[in-house]
Amino acid sequence: MEPRDLVRRFVDEYQTGADERALDELVHPDVLDHSRPPGVAPGAEGIRQQFNGFRAAFPDFRATILDQVAEGDRVVTRKVFHGTHRGSFQGIEPTGREVEINLIDIVRVADGQIVEHWNCVDRLGLLAQLGALPEVPAGAGR
Repeated sequence: MEPRDLVRRFVDEYQTGADERALDELVHPDVLDHSRPPGVAPGAEGIRQQFNGFRAAFPDFRATILDQVAEGDRVVTRKVFHGTHRGSFQGIEPTGREVEINLIDIVRVADGQIVEHWNCVDRLGLLAQLGALPEVPAGAGR
């Protein structure tokens, strides 16, 4: 399977579909996640931990691929996560708001599995959508 196809399967089957078998098949148990937040387990278990948290907070969680570029063993994916905030998320009680989380992932694939990961997530945009940022008064900063 080409790296691009493998990453697409991961997004569709695991991130959106919550198929644990896809995680086990497509991600190396010792994947090196350069973007792993503090307190999250290393390897594939950390990915599982993060997505279990997302799904608890956003039960209708789904991912949409917007762009994908592949070269050699690396795949860059620009995507958006969608969901409705129905459970606690990072200390923020449910708001019922629909959110979109924009992000870019880079993964390295070897021997048919994702073995390395980097990402850039619009966390500030997510917090704003959840109402977790203070309001800026009109005209402030001028």
